Amino acid sequence: MSIRMLRTLLAVEEHQTFSAAADAVFVTHAAVSQQMRALEEEWGVTLFDRSKRTPELTPVGRAVVAKAREVVRAYDSIVPSVLGDEGLRGEISLGTVPTTLMGLAPLAISLLKQKFGDLHVRVHPGLTTHLIAQIERGVMDAAILSRPPVLPRDMGFMAIADEPMRLLASRDTKSDDPFELIARNPFIRFNRHAVVGHLIDSWLQQKGIKVSESMELDGLEAISSMVFANLGVSIAPERAVQTFNPLPLKRLSLGKDAPVRHLDLVFRRDNPRMRVIDEIHKALLQAVGIGAFRPSRILESAAS
Repeated sequence: MSIRMLRTLLAVEEHQTFSAAADAVFVTHAAVSQQMRALEEEWGVTLFDRSKRTPELTPVGRAVVAKAREVVRAYDSIVPSVLGDEGLRGEISLGTVPTTLMGLAPLAISLLKQKFGDLHVRVHPGLTTHLIAQIERGVMDAAILSRPPVLPRDMGFMAIADEPMRLLASRDTKSDDPFELIARNPFIRFNRHAVVGHLIDSWLQQKGIKVSESMELDGLEAISSMVFANLGVSIAPERAVQTFNPLPLKRLSLGKDAPVRHLDLVFRRDNPRMRVIDEIHKALLQAVGIGAFRPSRILESAAS
């Protein structure tokens, strides 16, 4: 038994198939199968039910995966725990909701890399619910996400920024009243499976606002492009870090009781790389302070 085999076992549990796990750990499908057979023979247990077309973990297999995750986490903590501040090297896995990929995330990672050149950040986009599941299972170290109503008890968070919702409308629209614009135009809805989409939908219901829905999209860039084409209006968070070339749109206040998206950095409390996570949080706050993702701003920050 080796740490490499345990990592492969965790990859199978995460990706559900031997083929997908093979891609994740950079070995062949046959190598994954051989490693899993070797573990079963060494431990004298059946980890997988192979009577099905896609092998599935047995109850014993799932229990072994839980213990294997603890072992791998402890192994990964050996060097960081003794190196202290010098442990800011190697790779860390960072999830992020798609709305931060064009401004906040790249700016923060750039600032982080300026301080710690030996640290590699592997970025994984996803919706909040998916990212939380990945962190909880130990697949991901931390994630930038929209604060959900409830977090698992073993997870902590650090606040990054509050992003109030704004009405997005084409500059060709004649009114600057957000409620009039919603009433008179097709509504482009944010994906309701996302925390932001649910937040917007709940606010509309609380206000008793009925919309004429024309489409439901995932990304803020896609929504903004549709609004720019005057295909409807939408509600979206005002970015804490503006993108390099934002589309020229009306971004109208929804009033004092407008919904607000809270951006957080979420992580497992027992993560052995908390020193790195703290530095990621500092870089995120620095990025919010800069407020715009432009190369000149990064250079200015590095020089200061």
